[in-house]
Amino acid sequence: MTMQLAERVNRISVSPTMAVLTEAERYKARGIDVVDFGPGEPDFPTPEHIKRAGIRAIEQNFTKYTATAGILPLREAICNWHAAQFGSGYTPAECIVNVGGKHAIFNAINALIEPGEEVLIPAPYWVSFPDIVKYAGGRPVFVPTEAADGFCLRAAQVEAALSPKSRMLIVNSPNNPTGAVVPTDEFTRIYEVCRRRGVWLLSDECYSHFTYGATRPYSVASIPGSKSSQLIIVGSLSKTFSMTGWRIGYALAPQSLVDAMVKLQSQSTSNPTSISQHAALEALRGPMDSVATMLAEYARRRARILEGLRAIPGVTCTEPEGAFYVFPNVASKLRNGGTPDTTALARQLLEREHVAVVPGDAFGAPGFLRISYATSIERIDEGLRRLGRFFASAESVS
Repeated sequence: MTMQLAERVNRISVSPTMAVLTEAERYKARGIDVVDFGPGEPDFPTPEHIKRAGIRAIEQNFTKYTATAGILPLREAICNWHAAQFGSGYTPAECIVNVGGKHAIFNAINALIEPGEEVLIPAPYWVSFPDIVKYAGGRPVFVPTEAADGFCLRAAQVEAALSPKSRMLIVNSPNNPTGAVVPTDEFTRIYEVCRRRGVWLLSDECYSHFTYGATRPYSVASIPGSKSSQLIIVGSLSKTFSMTGWRIGYALAPQSLVDAMVKLQSQSTSNPTSISQHAALEALRGPMDSVATMLAEYARRRARILEGLRAIPGVTCTEPEGAFYVFPNVASKLRNGGTPDTTALARQLLEREHVAVVPGDAFGAPGFLRISYATSIERIDEGLRRLGRFFASAESVS
């Protein structure tokens, strides 16, 4: 019997990053030592004071339904934390707590996008952006960025890509998969283009606090008057506080849009987990020492993996300014060896050297690989040895 699924489900696919993780887990289950460069999550534990807050929530019976938009103290804490970090000015009525940042993006897009409307997405892009737009019936319009320019999105590119059907621009800075960070002055120009053209700007800040060197965390919501325009800020506690499994994200937006997102959420997930909300409250009110600790270690790992990748003949790699990914260009290995694409290359890497990476094809970037350095220096060194051996072998590209 052939099952007839809804067209809106058939037009999307399973997340490619999840597919890589699943395949790597199959190898691990067979006892194979896999160097896993696939995960998009910190390898650090959730800080102790946050874990204790979650335990207290259970012990004190905070285990019931909450308001759909999240408990008021948490929404107040999100607004206060964002104001302290970035100089924004949101109120709890302009805040919704979601089941992770992805859920916030899903709700915002589905609350705004009509069938046929266009959403501009800079490429390379996070794998879920296009599929969420397609699910809503919208049409993704990709705006290519270049490695030679550090994969930086420019306001002039946005202006050129806009059409009468353009409804939204999504900007993810720091970027997954490239680690690119949009400079503050360029972000201001991008905001002005969107404001002038009446286009919603959705700013994904999930990696906001992982920036390197002179680059500092930034939010476009710091622009005076920006919150009264068509601006959506999406954030997450997943990366900043190493809370991926707790599933807490948020959106800051005009109250009318927040109300629509609450309506949608009330008919899907209802409230985020009550216990996780109390842990998130502690995270936002408590010390942020763990962020500096993680960032210092990420900086060390970034230097090591960049050095190792650039030592492999034929591999080039732009230095990322944020997040915890490198995005090396391996196109020459495809051309020289006849491997059709990075999806096939990633499969060969896993089969032959037991190294898990995510192919650039999944991010709209043929010829590239995404490598996460959210793993130990020891595993990075072992992975680099295996990568070097793989690319040096004539068999690897036969």
